[in-house]
Amino acid sequence: MTIVKESRRAPATLSERRMAVDAAAHRIRRHALFMGEVQGQGYVGQALGAADILATVYADQLRFRPEDPEWEGRDRFLLSTGHYAIGLYAALAEAGIIPVEELETYGSDGSRLPMSGMSTYTPGMEISGGSLGHGLTIAVGLALGLRYRGNQARIINFLSDGELDEGSTWEAAMGAAHHRLGRLTAVVDINALQADGATEGVLRTEPVADKWAACGWRVFRVDGNDVGALLEAFDAAGSGERDGAPAVVLCDTKVGRGVPLLEQREKAHFMRIEEHEWAICNEQLDAGWAARHDGIQGAARQEEKA
Repeated sequence: MTIVKESRRAPATLSERRMAVDAAAHRIRRHALFMGEVQGQGYVGQALGAADILATVYADQLRFRPEDPEWEGRDRFLLSTGHYAIGLYAALAEAGIIPVEELETYGSDGSRLPMSGMSTYTPGMEISGGSLGHGLTIAVGLALGLRYRGNQARIINFLSDGELDEGSTWEAAMGAAHHRLGRLTAVVDINALQADGATEGVLRTEPVADKWAACGWRVFRVDGNDVGALLEAFDAAGSGERDGAPAVVLCDTKVGRGVPLLEQREKAHFMRIEEHEWAICNEQLDAGWAARHDGIQGAARQEEKA
């Protein structure tokens, strides 16, 4: 029997959904740290910061078949930021699309998990990202193509605040609104950091919400490390009319989220982590998760009593 993972709304309450997604986010972070340790370096900070977003998408929002990543009826998740591949691999493993055991091959010669995402290698990787500024343009073309074929699939395009420096991103934003691609959701990871330094110092993009709204998009801005807020934003973004305005979820995140040792690093775009520090990272992650999990369970019990 073929199992189709529909938009996963089985838990009845927001608290139950949040608990499921938060647990998935913790496992994604654990997977990311494991892969980072394999190489001793990488874009670990971005994976930790985006884990709550990826967990929300794969544990709650997307329709897909783990055993058939090319299923025509699937929703599409397009990773424009190819260097975030370490985070997406962790999410794909959590979703059952790739084996967890394969994560130990990350970045190795002959691996299906290269350090920058490539669709020709990895199941579930819809596009080859990395040349920043192209993801949203591809998403717009894909959305138009699916519409012409009568396919109702949802498209979620993940991009970074650094990509907002690219003119092609804004051309695509205007095009999506013009064609009323209501099944398209853009997700912008606003971690305020890019390769050349702080985003604010490279090219100021604020007021970013106003700019997206001016292009004709429905705009939702949330704390990208707050699972409850993410669930509400993604629900609202996905509830628009098929031929209505596209939606963008602007997510303010923290590089290295969940691991204080890494959160405090100034040069965190690409991290070199010393061998003895990995155990500290995992201990800090697990300690923070235990405290947060207790808080979420307490909130769920209060909701049941209300």
